[in-house]
Amino acid sequence: MNIGQKIKEFRLQRGLTQEDLAGRCELTKGYISQLENDISSPSIATLIDILNVLGITPQRFFAEQKEEKIVFSQSDFFESQNGDGINIWLIPNSQKNEMEPIILILPENGSSDIRYPFEGEEFGYVLEGRIMITAGDYSYKAKKGEAFYITGDKEHKIVNVSSGKSKILWVTTPSNF
Repeated sequence: MNIGQKIKEFRLQRGLTQEDLAGRCELTKGYISQLENDISSPSIATLIDILNVLGITPQRFFAEQKEEKIVFSQSDFFESQNGDGINIWLIPNSQKNEMEPIILILPENGSSDIRYPFEGEEFGYVLEGRIMITAGDYSYKAKKGEAFYITGDKEHKIVNVSSGKSKILWVTTPSNF
């Protein structure tokens, strides 16, 4: 592990100069430069002081960073049943994220499972077909190119009211599909 390089990365992320960091740690700018260039190694106490100033826990500092996956392809997707239709899960393990996107495909006259009240919100965009969203005592229609937004405080479901299939991009936050 290149400790000096990591100190420099965190310092720059916080918009600090070597002089700023040195002053806050009661060290010299030259010493910070030596650390960042791996000419010197800090004592544990000094490293802890530097990390405190940078607002980083030792666990985070020493954690191995792995590249975060940003782009997902069809090989990452998987399917599950949702009422009469199919959910296509677009992001694997999205339950650990703040939002959870799926594509819901409903056959003609098909409906989704009932979504029971939860603390959160849902957004949908109709990619194909026409749907009816029943939320509480009310029903709303949406067609291709239209979007909907539902708070999670009411029981709701989606019904395909078009001839042929309907396809909906549906995102919930927090994730709980």
